[in-house]
Amino acid sequence: MERAVSAAVALATAAASDAGSDGADYDGGSNLHQVAAAGLAAGELSALTAPSLFGGGCVIVVLGTQDAGKDASAELVRLAKSPVPDVFMVVTHSGGAKNKGLLADLVNAGTRRVDCPAVKRFGERMDFLRAEFRQAGRKADDAGLRALLDAVGTDLRDLAAACSQLSADTTGVINQEVVARYYRGRAEATGFSVADKACEGNLAGALEQLRWALATGTSPVLVTSALAQGIRTLGLVGSAGRGLSPNALAADLGMPPWRIDKARQQLRGWTADGLAGALAAVAETDVEVKGEGASAAYALERAIAAIVACRTGP
Repeated sequence: MERAVSAAVALATAAASDAGSDGADYDGGSNLHQVAAAGLAAGELSALTAPSLFGGGCVIVVLGTQDAGKDASAELVRLAKSPVPDVFMVVTHSGGAKNKGLLADLVNAGTRRVDCPAVKRFGERMDFLRAEFRQAGRKADDAGLRALLDAVGTDLRDLAAACSQLSADTTGVINQEVVARYYRGRAEATGFSVADKACEGNLAGALEQLRWALATGTSPVLVTSALAQGIRTLGLVGSAGRGLSPNALAADLGMPPWRIDKARQQLRGWTADGLAGALAAVAETDVEVKGEGASAAYALERAIAAIVACRTGP
């Protein structure tokens, strides 16, 4: 939504310049007003849109119109139907049912509507990253995009900034190796990396990742949580059987297809009893990490050793 607002303000600035006004007046100066709809009193918008003694226009950004009162809503609709010359208005709405009628009234009055759908699903975040790199004139493969999500997280602001940095500081296709090199210490040493190595039966690799993760500030509680999630994922995928494709199972299991593929590879060497034993070891470690044990790092090392021992295959 912030980007949509910024784009609308930029359009207003361009329109002012085309009309012969000084576009600088619109760009974050005294003629750009940002107000919260919840606090607008009757007549306040009219006062903001009134012509200035010194001439020039203004841009008014009204945030959260779902919380606008009856008087403020009526004033917004009136201004939309009878626009004030050289005044540009941008309004935001959460998109819920609250004060939904105001949106319809504004659209009916000729207001342009820009939808900003929430990005919540894994696939939507992958599409968001692809669009960011495409806009920057760069390409990234799926492994690189997944590595970037693992390294940075799911916050769209952080992801957008990461895409901008990678686009400016690297060359060629942005793949897993590029992301790992750029975010070394973040992309390679998270709790999930520790869990992956443990589930694969790689004791030395899991312990190495654990020590590096703890050294770079990863909370022991997060490592325990990742271990538990890794074991539970193996149990879920294992119980689902291999008759269905990852795409068919994704919705039922609540995880992306690539994660199901990865879990199926990790399941080699695991039995139902082994998974139960590993989960019990993680549960015991969780208690120790949260204050019952003398050393969280030692408890995690023991848990990793126990998980690897529960795996019977090569």
